[in-house]
Amino acid sequence: MLAPLAVMLVAAAPVKKRVAPARPAAAAYPAPSKAPLPEKVRVALETEAGRIVVELDVKRAPASATNFVRYAETRRFDGTVFYRAMHLKWGEQPNGLIQAGTRGDPKRNLPPIAHEPTDQTGILHKAGTLSMARYAPGTATGDFSIMVSDQPGLDAQPESTDPEAKAGYAAFGQVIEGMDVVKAIFAAPISETEGEGIMRGQILAKSVKIITARRLPEPVAAPAP
Repeated sequence: MLAPLAVMLVAAAPVKKRVAPARPAAAAYPAPSKAPLPEKVRVALETEAGRIVVELDVKRAPASATNFVRYAETRRFDGTVFYRAMHLKWGEQPNGLIQAGTRGDPKRNLPPIAHEPTDQTGILHKAGTLSMARYAPGTATGDFSIMVSDQPGLDAQPESTDPEAKAGYAAFGQVIEGMDVVKAIFAAPISETEGEGIMRGQILAKSVKIITARRLPEPVAAPAP
């Protein structure tokens, strides 16, 4: 499993590709709020394939979860796309992840955030988990992945001598509604020509647009009996 593991860790970085057309100056994105967030925040992604609702763990992964909320609140995810489906050929199928986000668009991106490894947060890469895409640790901005299946190879491995495996990727939330939509995006046709290097064979032939990403009201706690 050593070779597949290496592929997974390298392939989880965001794609350097064409960016979305710049918005007119009149539609500049607002500065993100600095207001504190509750321990859990829910965000609804309305996509061309259907609705995905995610719950973000602000308590355990504050940098990553807050970053995602700020992108949603300032509408930086609106009009971005799910562009990648990484299909892993081993193990129980379906096996892999999908990826979406700003794709390095400087007009959408907020500053990079601190890396939050799984051995510190305790949030592991299980099916439905959200994880920050990045290059080196500490470079994550506006791209994220959703696990279609358990991906323990993306968790931090503190005993490893490989810096990438040692750091792992930053998991920060979970899909609570719409895994059928996630799987439908994963199953969409793959382009035979798009993508460079390890990304070849992982780019969707037709990307799936995120129409809106909106923070949902906090759930109302049931009254005590």
